[in-house]
Amino acid sequence: MAGEVTEGGASAPSSPLKPYALETCGISKSFGEVHANRNIDLQISTGSIHGIIGENGAGKSTLMNILYGLYQADRGEILINGEVAKITNSAAAIKHGIGMVHQHFMLVDLFTVLENVMLGAEEDFALTKSVASTRALISRMDKDYGLTVDPDTKIADLPVGLQQRVEIIKAMRGGQRILILDEPTGVLTPQETEGLFAILRALRDEGATIMLITHKLQEIMALTDQVSVMRQGEMVAHRATAVTSREELAELMVGRKVLLQVAKPDVVMGAPVLKAENLRYVDDNGVERIKGLNFDVRAGEILSVAGVSGNGQTELLDVLAGILPPSGGSMTIDGTKITAEAPVGPAGMRDLGVSHVPEDRHRRGLVLPFDGLENSILGFQDGPAAGEGFAMDKGAIAARAQRHVEEFDVRPPTAGLRAAQYSGGNQQKLVLAREIDAAPKLLLIGQPTRGVDIGAIEFIYERLMEMKAQGCAILMVSVELEEALSLSDRILVMSNGEQTGMVNREDADEKSLGLMMAGIEEGAA
Repeated sequence: MAGEVTEGGASAPSSPLKPYALETCGISKSFGEVHANRNIDLQISTGSIHGIIGENGAGKSTLMNILYGLYQADRGEILINGEVAKITNSAAAIKHGIGMVHQHFMLVDLFTVLENVMLGAEEDFALTKSVASTRALISRMDKDYGLTVDPDTKIADLPVGLQQRVEIIKAMRGGQRILILDEPTGVLTPQETEGLFAILRALRDEGATIMLITHKLQEIMALTDQVSVMRQGEMVAHRATAVTSREELAELMVGRKVLLQVAKPDVVMGAPVLKAENLRYVDDNGVERIKGLNFDVRAGEILSVAGVSGNGQTELLDVLAGILPPSGGSMTIDGTKITAEAPVGPAGMRDLGVSHVPEDRHRRGLVLPFDGLENSILGFQDGPAAGEGFAMDKGAIAARAQRHVEEFDVRPPTAGLRAAQYSGGNQQKLVLAREIDAAPKLLLIGQPTRGVDIGAIEFIYERLMEMKAQGCAILMVSVELEEALSLSDRILVMSNGEQTGMVNREDADEKSLGLMMAGIEEGAA
């Protein structure tokens, strides 16, 4: 019966009267000694939205890349509408009716919408026929599915929500009826996410089949008809979405119960540790990235900075960490005033009690060829963390690194591996351990759970609450509104470098925050 619950790699719901839109039988794929997929059986019903979830390294991306022809399975079969399909490359996948919208958009910024949709599917040398048919396709997509977008606008001039519509049109331009979306809402405001969901439901209702890869369980519950769970390369469970819950899905992903709501400690906040007054930053090209911000962060407070990526949050973190000097205004940290005329670099910021967990742990937080011991003292190599005296104390460094590994549940539990050999969640733990170990007065943390397993998310949240309880002032930049609403005391919203709102957590909701993220001031929102 459709909706039957199965586990342990068993098949999904029994076959309906018509063939499945897509089916995999025993798909396996290894990379050397790593078994990315093990005997994956999956059935996707025609005209449904099917979610695929799992931790980092669970094998989701490998499976999707096999379905789209980017990888070849070692064993197993793919069936499209009941018939075996040989998908040797992406062109073959497209021919079999599969389209894919990647997490990072594959668009040419300087081309128009029409040119991007037409690119790679030209029909004639003069392009006259191609332009006409592409314009008709865009108009039809608008009429049939609400994929409204101006064909003559350059991609660079479109907000990300409309850019994503272009990607969907591209993915379906050849009449594809199976659509794979990989983390489709990572750069969208809540309003844009709602618009995307409406489009996906319309596509489903017209008979399209959609596979949704996401780590956001609330999206799985809101949008999908069925959900399949992967763990350690295996398909461990299938559920009808209507008969499951976020808690059950989280437990299936991790293999144990997971705390989805963090318990916030009862903290009496102290005086401001950080105060920004008319803070500005202008980049080397003369573009004003931060436009007169005014805010403070108190001891024992978590202030979240919310906004769609690319609206000045990255530059704000860099200015506050001393990586970039302010161009105007000032910031005062624990009584020390910092201005364009009197800047303080990263080492000076550390001396003031500032720790920084950067947004990009690979480029900023770690040296990937270095081992865990070496990474444990980055930025602290000239202080007591490296031992007493003129020479580094390798024994002290090793003991410190091992303590980090144990206290932060790094897996595998050794500091001897190169940083590149740890998973994303464990890399994040290494950076957090190093920065928190300094007992900062102010912790700057960017995208704390980006690309992190749900089990590691739970751990990171608990550590941030411990820091809050100890009186640390925390400024957190996150594109995840649910995260901001869960952890924050107050939320500062940025759009195009400007401060469009400052709200207390109890007065905030996703709708009003989304409007402010889109550039609508707090009062108007």
